[in-house]
Amino acid sequence: MKLMLFNRDLRTIDNTALIAAIDGVTPVVACFIVTPQQWAEHDLAPIQADLIFRRLRELENELSALNIPLIVASTDNFDGANQWLVEFCAKHDVGDIYLNRDYEFNERQRVEQLEALAAKNGVNVHAFDDKCMLLPGSVLNKQGGYFKVFTPFRKAWQNQFSKAEVVKPPASAPCISDFQGLHSLEECFTYPRQDSSQYHVSTDSILTRLRQFSDESVRNYHNERDIPAIDGTSQLSPYLAIGALSVRQCIARLYYDAEGEPLSEGAQVWLSELIWREFYQHLIHFEPKLSKHKGYLEWEKGLRWPGEDVWFERWCEGKTGYPIVDAAMQQLNQTGWMHNRLRMIVASFLTKDLNIDWRRGERYFMSKLVDGDFAANNGGWQWCASTGCDGQPYFRIFNPITQGERFDAQGEFIRTWLPELSDVPNKFIHKPWMWPHFDGVAYPAPIVDHKTQREITLALYKEAKDQY
Repeated sequence: MKLMLFNRDLRTIDNTALIAAIDGVTPVVACFIVTPQQWAEHDLAPIQADLIFRRLRELENELSALNIPLIVASTDNFDGANQWLVEFCAKHDVGDIYLNRDYEFNERQRVEQLEALAAKNGVNVHAFDDKCMLLPGSVLNKQGGYFKVFTPFRKAWQNQFSKAEVVKPPASAPCISDFQGLHSLEECFTYPRQDSSQYHVSTDSILTRLRQFSDESVRNYHNERDIPAIDGTSQLSPYLAIGALSVRQCIARLYYDAEGEPLSEGAQVWLSELIWREFYQHLIHFEPKLSKHKGYLEWEKGLRWPGEDVWFERWCEGKTGYPIVDAAMQQLNQTGWMHNRLRMIVASFLTKDLNIDWRRGERYFMSKLVDGDFAANNGGWQWCASTGCDGQPYFRIFNPITQGERFDAQGEFIRTWLPELSDVPNKFIHKPWMWPHFDGVAYPAPIVDHKTQREITLALYKEAKDQY
């Protein structure tokens, strides 16, 4: 018998390891292991945990249709999970484990240790690269190294890319083994959960969203993706994050809907966003330090963060006194998702207006995001903090007032998430403290002055860079 170990690849369609495991002769059993202690250390958001839980129920039904039972187990951490797997294989005469790799440091160690432990017990581990369209290490510069700047990476990626093929799995040979005594999904899933029911989890509904976006909305993506008050993004990131949808499916659908014509401008921009995702996945493959809370640039070690704890608390609560920042944080806190343009605005504000370590913001995001993906989240935070690979120049500091005026001109998004500002005129919506009637509004004054903080930030960054 063979065992398919699921992690962040919760789908049957276009699942490389699963398809490799099914040969039509040898029965296959699937497994997912809940690791609450490990998840807590990785700041897994309760809303994403709930999405995983609900998706596992759907996956169980899809696997059953392929004659594959899904076993769910629970151990504290990855070490315990590996031990459980080897013991399960011995008890149920499993000779091969199939899995898809993740590229974060702990996850890579998990597979390496599983391979060694399994080999001692006569079990073969077959690990596949499934998370990216082009596997890490395959897109290199002329010197044979990895790209440190996105644009040349994108060009090289597109030069190598030929076609995205999506494969559906065949049915497996029936599995007749007795797995009595094992616990149910509900019993094993002890990690805290927060309602994620606003996100559909069936494959049909996920694919319907992909098709609708690719066939209709993507045409205007380049014009609408930065406007948080409208539904201009794909909303597919939660499914990519847990692997309920693959990047190959997204790209294949784009080209299918193009019907042989060049991609529209909107489709090209969305493809570029998917390539950004690949860029950050490749980066954590080459730079394990990124998984260890370290900055990419060496001079980052000398950067001081004198921001106050109370400022961080007010940023988390969406009570900074800057409407676009606070509305974005309310969206995150209430829905588990934040518009991408707003992620950049609030990250810049935390690091460069409040002078608070980007790592604190990175962890807070992971603890809240339904689409939390370590590589993309780390890459985004270090980009905004100017400490990352191809990050923005340190002297580029978003002004939260002008950013609001540019991307939420009429204050529609702000009023949606900050109803206390509903009566503030458009003229003052991005700086309500200037409104003559502000004293009667239940909204805080700005906790810092942007202009003053900008000068402090420039001095702090110059000081850090001058040390190296």
